[in-house]
Amino acid sequence: MCRNIKTLFNFDPPATDEEVRAASLQFVRKLSGFTAPSQANEAAFNRAIDEVFLAARRLIDALETKAPRKDRAVEAARARERGARRFRAAASIE
Repeated sequence: MCRNIKTLFNFDPPATDEEVRAASLQFVRKLSGFTAPSQANEAAFNRAIDEVFLAARRLIDALETKAPRKDRAVEAARARERGARRFRAAASIE
């Protein structure tokens, strides 16, 4: 899966439309293999982003859990620490 697509469900504050649209764009880019479509494919590319956005927004809004909401700041700090460990390990191999 594309590493740029982040989990958006069960966070406090909830995912914004901008975050869901950004994930939709990354998903369509991954599927199509294009970072930017040609003029011939632009309408289909943009339509796909809109459709994925709507489906993702409906999904996130419909999901339920009894788990406590995750704090974005805490999760971001954990992700930074994982990244730092990964890059330290990669640097020690070289």
